[in-house]
Amino acid sequence: MIRLYNQGAYLIGDKVISCEEDDSKVKSILGKRYISKEEAKKNTIAYSILQNHNKSRDKRRLEIKFDALTSHDITYVGIIQTARASGLEKFPVPYVLTNCHNSLCAVGGTINEDDHLFGLSAAKKYGAIYVPPHLAVIHQYMREMMAGCGKMILGSDSHTRYGALGTLAIGEGGGELVKQLLSQTYDISYPEVIGIYLTGKPQKGIGPQDVALSIIGKVFKNGFVKNKVMEFVGPGVENLSVEYRNGIDVMTTETTCLSSIWKTDGKVCDYLELHGRKRDYKELNPGNVAYYDGMVCVDLSEVKSMIAMPFHPSNVYTIEEFNANLYDILDKVEKDAWKRMSNKDLKFSLKEKVRNNRLYVEQGCIAGCAGGNYENVCEAASILKGKSIGDDEFTLSVYPSSQPVYYSLSQNGIAAELMQAGAIVKTAFCGPCFGGGDTPANNSLSIRHTTRNFPNREGSKPNEGQLSYVALMDARSIAATAVNMGFVTAATDIDANYNIPKYYFNKAIYDNRVYNGVGKANSGEALRFGPNIKDWPEMEAITDDVLLQVTSVLLDPVTTTDELIPSGDTSSYRSNPYKLAEFTLFRKDPGYIGRSKKIQAAEKRRMEGLSPEENNSELKSAYEKLSARFNDFNKENTLLGSTIYAVKPGDGSAREQAASCQKVLGGFANISREYATKRYRSNLINWGILPFIIKDEAEFKCGDFVYFKDITSSIRERKPEIKGYLIGDGIKEISLSVGELTDDEIEILLSGCLINYNKNKMNK
Repeated sequence: MIRLYNQGAYLIGDKVISCEEDDSKVKSILGKRYISKEEAKKNTIAYSILQNHNKSRDKRRLEIKFDALTSHDITYVGIIQTARASGLEKFPVPYVLTNCHNSLCAVGGTINEDDHLFGLSAAKKYGAIYVPPHLAVIHQYMREMMAGCGKMILGSDSHTRYGALGTLAIGEGGGELVKQLLSQTYDISYPEVIGIYLTGKPQKGIGPQDVALSIIGKVFKNGFVKNKVMEFVGPGVENLSVEYRNGIDVMTTETTCLSSIWKTDGKVCDYLELHGRKRDYKELNPGNVAYYDGMVCVDLSEVKSMIAMPFHPSNVYTIEEFNANLYDILDKVEKDAWKRMSNKDLKFSLKEKVRNNRLYVEQGCIAGCAGGNYENVCEAASILKGKSIGDDEFTLSVYPSSQPVYYSLSQNGIAAELMQAGAIVKTAFCGPCFGGGDTPANNSLSIRHTTRNFPNREGSKPNEGQLSYVALMDARSIAATAVNMGFVTAATDIDANYNIPKYYFNKAIYDNRVYNGVGKANSGEALRFGPNIKDWPEMEAITDDVLLQVTSVLLDPVTTTDELIPSGDTSSYRSNPYKLAEFTLFRKDPGYIGRSKKIQAAEKRRMEGLSPEENNSELKSAYEKLSARFNDFNKENTLLGSTIYAVKPGDGSAREQAASCQKVLGGFANISREYATKRYRSNLINWGILPFIIKDEAEFKCGDFVYFKDITSSIRERKPEIKGYLIGDGIKEISLSVGELTDDEIEILLSGCLINYNKNKMNK
């Protein structure tokens, strides 16, 4: 079904030639038409788009300016506040502010609507597009109104993917959007490009989530596409509708790739024309001879109905395999989950849900940028037509991805069919995807056509004795499961007459409600602040000598950003750095906040000229050991802060809060074996947090200290190895690195954060 070529491959027309040893085969095929790998790399679709947006003269060191930006209401307040503190006057590119995440208020009274009114006032003051709550989820609006062939879009949500529409889009933390708002560039080495070669046609009942999960299962754990561009080519593309392509494309984020791009055709042209934007179409194809750094070959006809078990989209099985090996798979999931749990008192059992050798689930959700698309909803409704989901525990919620989609579903009767079957049809909202809505009951399992199923992302709170969990499935198999009253069923096991009525896009819904202030900035407009909206605190610049206490040790193979800073109701405090920081790691390591605050308090005492070690026996002991080892050790000149150790942190969301909350609590470094994503590492840098890599196995314990002498020189001189001293029972020398840094990234780190960096530039 899926084959990987990890040594690179040529695409000659529609034929893939592997280069596992050398390219002699290519030479024999092309003869005089042969071109080198380096030249053939320039014939990918990605190459031309990246270079067209590259402001650097160096084609290998890219300095990108994007055509548009987008943020939702978890992130845009912090971004605008950062940009304001850095000298923002007006938005230089179209910036879309959507309100699809914290549209519902779980806690905090007025704070969500306060943020929304801040967003509207910012759109008027600086010149932006403001999409009110429940009108569209972020990525559906961008597909309908902004994406176009050959464009590049940067979003502060990790699922910023519009490759199927010919847009190379990237999801990053807020700091990278701030740079664009200040007319700076997105700096990155030219990424490798991996071809995703599609052949065949999906079977009846197979949806885009099935295809996406199949690919994720093959490429996530081995890092095959990590920080690379996935380029979808091959004859199978033409067998997929644009909405189907969108459904696959948005899930590429879960592979940890940098971005994605697809070849385009008449179907894309029709899609853009339907949305009044035919001018944004142009045909995109790789050249006659294109070279890819790797190739993933997918036969769409062999894809089966899939399920991704908790707690990651890569934990995939065919539903056929799952049902045939039910107890073995559930036992494995339970054991893996137990290893991840910080609260060992939690009850966790999936095997209890087996009834008559079938797995029973309590909830189904079809929602958001992945599941709520028109075709997904129509085909789910086709399965449910004339049937019932029953009156037991199982519930089904459907969230169309935008109000125009909902309007069309209402006009053609599809919404009515869903309601009659027992499904609840709701407005455009990302809640089920990030833990802001439809949180299942304790010890319940939800099947969802959404993007992620990380631990507690569905909204449960293990610190309060709660645990629920999510398995990812395609909308069609969720509907098939609903027909069988909650027993997991593949859509391919259901004989359905699929009906997708013609879609009519009603642009008037947006024309009558969306505020479009692009090019109409009004500097006299006052920003509207609610009582929860706070400025960023002052950030310290790093000093030559630094002493960092290890305040959390995370030994899981991967640590997600949802574990670093939980989503869901905690995100209601997104506009208050102090309150939000109180949730840092609180589900994964509840003791982290107290430990970090303790060493932060010591640093405040040092800055005030007082004795830092007062009431801190651990720090006093570290000082004594350092004084005995180093004759020139001076506690008065040594910055104090915290660090975490994690094996592989940063998978998942682009939310910068995973880094900024650490900095608010006095964090100055992360130490890891590797970083799961480029975006998390960038977030660390933009908040002045040193992104250390260590090659050796972890020897860190909570309470240990790490000491660095003259760290600023090491950073500025780009030393490949930085010497540190691990202080536990004794002192041990360790070797770390910070990896490759641009000139600007060095200055950002040494300044203490991006805000300080820009203030320093303004003051020069």
